[in-house]
Amino acid sequence: MAKLRVVLVLAALVLGLAGCKKESPTQPPAAVPPPGSQAQTPAEGVVSVVNISLGKALGPDKKVAAATDTFAKGDTIYAVVETTGSGKAPLKAKWTYHRGDKTAPVSEDSKTISASGPTATEFHVSKPDGWPLGDYQVEILLNDKSVGTKKFVVK
Repeated sequence: MAKLRVVLVLAALVLGLAGCKKESPTQPPAAVPPPGSQAQTPAEGVVSVVNISLGKALGPDKKVAAATDTFAKGDTIYAVVETTGSGKAPLKAKWTYHRGDKTAPVSEDSKTISASGPTATEFHVSKPDGWPLGDYQVEILLNDKSVGTKKFVVK
C-alpha cells in the first residue's frame, strides 16, 4: 500500500509539473514596425472606383463641372474616375466608337494613381477636326479589370 501511495504522489507531481511547463508558441510573434513607420491596415492598399462621370469641362475640384452624355462635334470629352481607398493603382480609359455591331478604337490612356483617400482622376479625348456623329463609349479599367463603362453620343 505504501508503494501505491508513492506511485500516486509521484504521478501527481509529474502531471502537476507538466501542466506548469511553458510551451513555445507555434507561430512566431507579429513583427513590430520600426519606430516612425506606419503599420499597414487591411483597408490600406485597396483602391476602388466609386463613380465615373462624363462632361465637357472640369471644375476647380478636378471633377466634371456638369455631367452629360451628349456632346457636339468639336467638344473635348472628359471622363472623371472617382476612387476611394489608398495605395498605388493603374487606371486605364479605353474610348471606342460604335456603329451598328461594329466597334472602332478611338483612344486609350493609362495613369497610375497614388491615392490616400478619395481621389478624382481625369481622362479626356479631343478631335480638332471634329468627332464623327454617332455612339461612343469609354470603359474604365482598374488593375486591368473593367470596373465600368459610360456610353455617350456625339450629335
